Amino acid sequence: MPQTKWTDRIGRRVKLRDLHIALAVAEAGSMTRAAEELAVSYPVVSKTVSDLEHTLGVKLFDRSVSGVEPTHYGRVLLESGVAVFDEMRKGLQQIESIKQPDAGELRIGSSIVTDAGLLPAIIEQFSQELPRATLHVLHENIAVQQYHNLRHRKAELVFGRLPATMTEPDLVAEPLFDEPNVIVAGSDSRWARRRNLTLADLIGEPWVLAEPGSLARSLHEEAFRGSGLEVPSAKVLTVSLHLHLRLIETGRWLGLIPASVMRFGDKRMHLKVLPIKVPSPPAPVGLITVKRRTLTPLAQRFIECTRKVVSSETARASTRRR
Repeated sequence: MPQTKWTDRIGRRVKLRDLHIALAVAEAGSMTRAAEELAVSYPVVSKTVSDLEHTLGVKLFDRSVSGVEPTHYGRVLLESGVAVFDEMRKGLQQIESIKQPDAGELRIGSSIVTDAGLLPAIIEQFSQELPRATLHVLHENIAVQQYHNLRHRKAELVFGRLPATMTEPDLVAEPLFDEPNVIVAGSDSRWARRRNLTLADLIGEPWVLAEPGSLARSLHEEAFRGSGLEVPSAKVLTVSLHLHLRLIETGRWLGLIPASVMRFGDKRMHLKVLPIKVPSPPAPVGLITVKRRTLTPLAQRFIECTRKVVSSETARASTRRR
């Protein structure tokens, strides 16, 4: 369809108010409830939806006695509507940031590993540089690599472990540092007092490992196989880092924990890194954003802050190893 015809037939007739009402109907699951939430009459909502359907030439909602449900066409329109309002929100934030460049709200996704590791140091730096900014940190299930919050525009970026190769065509990954695993035991356990241990010495001991199919589990398996060993039969399988740490602390289990968690995590936990060299497969940690999606100025400032903290910590770690 030529651009002028599209503008005449559809572009000028679909307004933001129409999309707003359609989104409200989908969220409420009922035109009556949507009308109440929007503080308008039911006929206004019903007519808006009908006019949209007439303009687009497709049915947007299936009606029933229990409410309404978006059709396939409706879901496509609603996804576009969410994108439109999200881009408008970002535009308004950018305008506001020009007036107040150090204020506003930013939503990011983070994994349990970075939550317990480097992220608090980044947040501290970010809050010092931008004290009027408000940061919302949402949990992102990186273990299964779905990036739900990022894709559904609930977060602007994700900070966490990256797959060795980013295969998601709509996402962009920026590796910042490599995250090795270390073998950890309870500080009062029998292993903490032993010297000259090797990974082979511990194969028959009780382990807590990540669930099969998760990113963490693939790293655990590579660590053992890189030493020419079979993966031990773990007594506990979980993707919960908190549970890993608490079980290891009891002194009954061993585990593989990201090095940054041991460095930046809770110092009150009774844990000890065992002096065992572990083959470290590539385990990059970094930032993930959506390809061709505009970032707000606050998101850009957070990324700059993250790079700065990572660079500083990498330099310190290099100095300590000399």
